[in-house]
Amino acid sequence: MASSSSSRSYKHDVFLSFRGEDTRKTFVDHLYSALVDRQIRTFKDDETFLRGEFISPSLFKAIEESRIAVVIFSKNYANSSWCLEELMHIMKCKDEKELTVIPIFYGVDPSDVRKQRGDFGKAFAQQEEENNNKVQLWRNKLVDASKISGWEPKNIANGHESKAIKEIADRILDRLFSSHSYNDEHLVGLTTRLQELKSRLEIGPSGVLMVGIWGVGGSGKTTLASSLYKEISCHFQSKCIVDNIRVESSKHGLEALQQKILLRVLNTKREVQSVEEGKGMIKNRLCHTNVLLLLDDVSDLEPLEALAGSHNWFGSGSRVIITTRDEHLLKTHKVDWVYPITLLSPDEAMRLFKRHAYNEKNHPVEEFETLSLSVVSYANGLPLALKVLGTFLYDKDKLEWISALDKLKDFPDSKVMDILKISYDGLEPYQKELFLDIACFFRGRFIGVAMEILEACNFYPKIGIKVLRQKALITIVNGMFDMHDLVQEMGQYIVRGKHPKNPEKHSRVWKNEEIRNICFGHAASMKENDNIEALRYKGDSYNHSSRICKIVSNMKKLRYVDWDGYPASPFPKSFQPTNLVVLKLSFSMQKDLWNGDKHLPHLKVLHLEYMWELLNTPDFAGLPCLQNLTLSSCSKLKEIHPSLGNHTSLKYLKFLNLSRCEKLLELPELPSSLTTLKASHCKLLTTFGDCHKNCKWLCQVSLFGAGIINDGKRLLQSMLEGKPIENDSMVLQLQGLEVAKGFTPRPLRGKRFRLQLPENWCNDFCGFLMCAITNYLDPMVCMRRTMGDMDSQDNVVWRMIVLLNVRWCGMFHLAH
Repeated sequence: MASSSSSRSYKHDVFLSFRGEDTRKTFVDHLYSALVDRQIRTFKDDETFLRGEFISPSLFKAIEESRIAVVIFSKNYANSSWCLEELMHIMKCKDEKELTVIPIFYGVDPSDVRKQRGDFGKAFAQQEEENNNKVQLWRNKLVDASKISGWEPKNIANGHESKAIKEIADRILDRLFSSHSYNDEHLVGLTTRLQELKSRLEIGPSGVLMVGIWGVGGSGKTTLASSLYKEISCHFQSKCIVDNIRVESSKHGLEALQQKILLRVLNTKREVQSVEEGKGMIKNRLCHTNVLLLLDDVSDLEPLEALAGSHNWFGSGSRVIITTRDEHLLKTHKVDWVYPITLLSPDEAMRLFKRHAYNEKNHPVEEFETLSLSVVSYANGLPLALKVLGTFLYDKDKLEWISALDKLKDFPDSKVMDILKISYDGLEPYQKELFLDIACFFRGRFIGVAMEILEACNFYPKIGIKVLRQKALITIVNGMFDMHDLVQEMGQYIVRGKHPKNPEKHSRVWKNEEIRNICFGHAASMKENDNIEALRYKGDSYNHSSRICKIVSNMKKLRYVDWDGYPASPFPKSFQPTNLVVLKLSFSMQKDLWNGDKHLPHLKVLHLEYMWELLNTPDFAGLPCLQNLTLSSCSKLKEIHPSLGNHTSLKYLKFLNLSRCEKLLELPELPSSLTTLKASHCKLLTTFGDCHKNCKWLCQVSLFGAGIINDGKRLLQSMLEGKPIENDSMVLQLQGLEVAKGFTPRPLRGKRFRLQLPENWCNDFCGFLMCAITNYLDPMVCMRRTMGDMDSQDNVVWRMIVLLNVRWCGMFHLAH
C-alpha cells in the first residue's frame, strides 16, 4: 500500500515486534499474511533480512522507517533481552519520530505486563541477574507501552483467532489511512468531495453499487477515485485497481486486465484465453465475494462489459467505481449514479498551485502573489493545469514567470492540451467539426442562434451537442453554449495546428487581427485560399474593407461567413464560394447584396440584419437550397424580389423573417414549402392578400406590431384548411384586441382555466383551438394535462411566448 506524507516518507507501513518462539509460526505468521493481503507493507524480521546480515542496526533502522509498530506481548516476551531492547527503540521513536505504537496482548493479561507479574515478573527476576544495569529502563518502557490502548485477541470475535486477526488487520488499515490520508498533497481541495462520495457509497449495506465519477480531462477524477479507494478498501474482503484502462486495454488487451483482477482478488494467477472466458471466470469466482473494484479512465463500453459486466458478477456489499470523461458510457452501462466532479474554487486552486510552484527559499512569496492570481485565473479551477504550470514555474525567478505567462497567451502548455485533447480524439469526424465550430464561434451565444447554422453545415447538432455534453467538452448555461476556458483554448489550438502564426492555413478564422494579417501578409498575394472554411469578422465599413473583401473572395472553400460591417460595395463577381451554406451579414452598408445573378448551389441560410441601406434583395433563383431567409431591420427595403415565390427554384425554404422592414408595403407570393413567417413591426403592411394561397404547410405566422391586418380571418381560415396540424401545432399572432368570432364558451378572464374533456375526446377531436388576448410583457401561454388534482410542470405538453398587445390564436394536437 503506497503512502505519502508532506514531512516524511516511510519504507514500511507496519513493523512487527514479537517473541519468535511464542508466535512466529502461529499468530504472527497469520497476522503478517492478513496485513500483506491488504497491501500493507509489513516488516517481519525473518521475512525481510537476508541470512548473514548483522541484524541490530538494520532492525533499528526498520523501526525508524515504519509508520506503525505493532508489539505482540506474549508469555515469553520479557525473557528476551533483544525484544526489550527493540521495545526501547520503539518507544524512543514514538516520542521523537511520531511512530504509532499498538500493543497486542496475546495470551497474557495487560495488567500483568504493566505491573510485571506472573510470567513477566519471573522474566524480570531473571533479567536482573543478567542485565541489572538495563532492567529499570526496560521496566519503565514496558509500563509505558502497556498503558497504550491495544487489543486482546481473546476478547475479539468471541475468541475465534482467525476472525480476530482479520479484524485487527482491518483496524490497522483504518489507522493507517486516518493518520495520513488528508495530508496527502493530491487531496488539496478534494476533502469535501471525498466525504460526499463516501457517504453516498453506503459502505456496509447489502447489495452491489456501481458508481461513475465523470468530468473533463485533468479535473481530478483519478485522484478523487484513488483517494476514495484508499479510504474504504479496509471494509472489503478483496480489492483491485485497474489503472489507465484506455491505454492499457489497447496495449495489452482486455484479457490482461481480466487476469489482473483475478490475480489481485484471488491471489492466484489465472490464464485467460479469451475475453468471453475472462467474463465467466470473473463472474463465477467473484459473485460470492465482497469486492471493491476501481476501473480508471474508461473510454469505451467494451472494457466495462469485460471487467464489470453486471451487478450480479459481484457479491453483496461490493462497490465498483468507474472514472470516465463520457457520461453516456456510464448511463449505457446502467450505473447506479453518476458523480459529476466539480472543479476547484479560486481558494482551493491557489492552495494547490502554491504547493507546486512556490520555492520560498529562493524568493519571497509576496512578490509572486499577483502573478499567481494570473495563473489561477488562467487554469480556471482545472487541477491538471495548476500542477503542470506550478511545477514548471517552481525554480523560475520573477522575470521568468512573467515571460512564461506571456507565452501562454500565444502558445498554451502542450502537456495540458494533450490531456484535454484525448476527449476530442475520441469523437467522430462530424462531432469534431461541431466542437471546433462551437469553440471558435459559438461559445456564449444562444443555442437557437447557433443551431440553424450548425444544422446547415450538416454537423447534426441535435445529437452531436448531446455527445459533447456527455463528454464534458461543452455545457449549456442559461440557454447559451459554454465550456471551460482551457477546453476552448484546446479547440482553437487544434485549429491553429502546426501554423499558429499563419492564419491563412487555418480552417477557421475569428480574430480581426488575424484576418487583417492575412490581408497584409504574404497570403494577400495568393490567388486562392483552399484552407479557410469559416470566417467571422467584426469590423467596420471603412478600415481595409476593400482589401479584406478581395481576400475573402479568394476563399474557395468557405462554408460559413459571419460579417459585421461589410462595406457599401456589393460582393464582387469573383465571390463564388460554391461550398457556402451560411451567409450572415449585419450592420452592413450595401444597397445591393451583389449585382446580377449569383449561383450559390449549397446556400441554406441567408441572414441579413440591420442592413439599413439595403434597397433590393437578390434574385433567389440562384439559391436552390435556401431553407432560412432573414431580412430583419432592413429599414429602407420596400419590396422583395418576385423570385421568392418561384416554386420550382425554392423548394426547401421553410423560414422567412421580414420583421421590422418598416417600408415594406406588400408580400410577394410565398413559396409553397414555407412553414414559418415573421413579419412583425412591418408598419405599412396592411393586407396579406393571396400571397399565401399555395402555402399548405404554414403553421407559424407572426404579424404583431404591423398595421391592422384587414384580412386576418381569411388567413386564419386558410391556415386551418391546410396541413399544419400534422406538425402538431399552429400559431397565428395578430395585432389587436378583438376575440375572433366562433370561440366558445364565452370569453373567460384570469390566468388559469381548467377544461373538462369528454370521455372519448381522443376519438372525437383532433386538437384544440384557443384564442388569448394579453397586454402583459412576454407572457407564456401553455397547456398541461392534469390527473385529478395533480398539476405539474412535468405534464406540460405545449407552450409558447406571446408578445405585447397580441391577439393570439393557436391550434395544436395533443397526443393521445
